[in-house]
Amino acid sequence: MASKCSSPFDKFKVLLGLFLLLINVASAQLSSNVYATTCPRALATIKSAVGSAVSNEARMGASLLRLHFHDCFVNGCDASILLDDTANFTGEKTAGPNNNSVRGFDVIDTIKSQLESLCPGVVSCADIVAVAARDSVVALGGPSWTVLLGRRDSTTASLSAANSNLPSPALNLSGLISAFSNKGFTANEMVALSGSHTIGQARCTSFRARIYNENTIDSSFATSLRANCPSTGGDNNLAPLDTTSPTSFDNAYFKNLQGQKGLLHSDQQLFSGGSTDSQVNTYSSNSATFSTDFANAMVKMGNLSPLTGTNGQIRKNCRKVN
Repeated sequence: MASKCSSPFDKFKVLLGLFLLLINVASAQLSSNVYATTCPRALATIKSAVGSAVSNEARMGASLLRLHFHDCFVNGCDASILLDDTANFTGEKTAGPNNNSVRGFDVIDTIKSQLESLCPGVVSCADIVAVAARDSVVALGGPSWTVLLGRRDSTTASLSAANSNLPSPALNLSGLISAFSNKGFTANEMVALSGSHTIGQARCTSFRARIYNENTIDSSFATSLRANCPSTGGDNNLAPLDTTSPTSFDNAYFKNLQGQKGLLHSDQQLFSGGSTDSQVNTYSSNSATFSTDFANAMVKMGNLSPLTGTNGQIRKNCRKVN
């Protein structure tokens, strides 16, 4: 009788199935009511702090959303991005995609301090980051979703993984699809998540090559950007990712792409005569569909390889292990 794993490919399929099963088991351990009895004011506390931060600076909403994305895409949603460097490892804050770019650490610190006063050692930093991202989107007029909770915090971080796993603004469409596919996302989910660029700003160094070298950009749009992003210098000067309504979570980002006004090269790649054009058209004309798809994709992202149960820890200070 032939073996059920008679070829290397069969064995690979079995191993892949076991791997996916482990991920599903970990996700299944997350629940929306983890803190219902152990810290009943946790979610209200996070919402209030995020609301204050976004009220003080609308851009902070985009920064907190991005913080969640940059955490989850590097070894899962484990708050590794929050860790400062130690003698044992170099953290993720100085990785190329994060250095002088990722923000919101002080807001997370404030929330953590408040929660430690309410219920010490109960709410993980990873959960705070996940909830803060959702509350930021809502604060800027976007959709809400149920954040599953129960993540634990990592005890290490990886500079190399942050440098290799986070999609670059220079990626072409095929590279974007591949980068998200590596994390289990479809091309449609990638487009939906890219819609997060309807809020926030980018540094000149991220879009200089596009506004000086590409012809797939509206000429007047490029000219206006060059005033604040010279060919040399001004690397940290900022421009909104969505020039229409940069502090409102809406579908204007996709309309900008239709007019060749995507700020980043990777943005415009979503509407460049390729396979995702139709998705951009759909989101541009139907904001409700975009909101629904975005919310569903965010739930999926928040479930990327969480540490649960006895894995990891609940940090007392989000910047360092206990």
